[in-house]
Amino acid sequence: MVTGASSGIGRQCAIDCSKMGAKVVLVARNEERLHETFSLMEGGGHLIQPFDLTNFEEMPSLVKTIVEKVGPIDGLLNCAGISTTEPLKLTSAERLDEFFRANVFSAVMLSKEVCKMKNYRKEGCSIVMFSSVMGVVGESMKSSYSLTKGALISGVRSLACEYAKKNIRFNCISPGVVETPINVNQPYMKDPELRAQFAAKHLLGIGQTTDISNTCIFLLSDASRWMTGQNLIVDGGYTVR
Repeated sequence: MVTGASSGIGRQCAIDCSKMGAKVVLVARNEERLHETFSLMEGGGHLIQPFDLTNFEEMPSLVKTIVEKVGPIDGLLNCAGISTTEPLKLTSAERLDEFFRANVFSAVMLSKEVCKMKNYRKEGCSIVMFSSVMGVVGESMKSSYSLTKGALISGVRSLACEYAKKNIRFNCISPGVVETPINVNQPYMKDPELRAQFAAKHLLGIGQTTDISNTCIFLLSDASRWMTGQNLIVDGGYTVR
């Protein structure tokens, strides 16, 4: 199950999981863009499920419908989220609530439903939260975003402890700057000089969506069966500076 599958990293994760033979459930608000993702996938048995992930009241019905259609879930990638660059003086309680609902509450509440008996495979399940390097290092005017991403890293540790007895693994992935539709129009991506400066902060340059999807495939697979409660930083060397 991949949330945010309508674009960017979520779309790439869905495509690459299908190439590995997975049966993928695509979740996002925009049904048209989900069909675009679907058209790029390989294999069969995939399911498109349009849904607003901040509609917490209907989340149990969403997961129930998915399980009825495709069977128990053995992997969840919580790719959906929003980002911003704004100073603290423009932050409000309402703005913070918007960010926590989209980036934290939605992933936690969906994971809660997947972890209910009969919604996941009896052999276990791998759940991946999407944080960011902004959850572990600072950047000017990224406080609202960083708050939500740091929360996911902390939460994964306790969730891993809580669900280990059910063989449900919780891990986190923290990407650096990756070229996606959500940031392609940002000044640091559009302006050649600014882009070069930003790329220089990453020892290996700006990332591609496949750099993240490949790591997600590892976390979903048995290759990572002895990993839980971890935060994998995939950032081209950004945080080692």
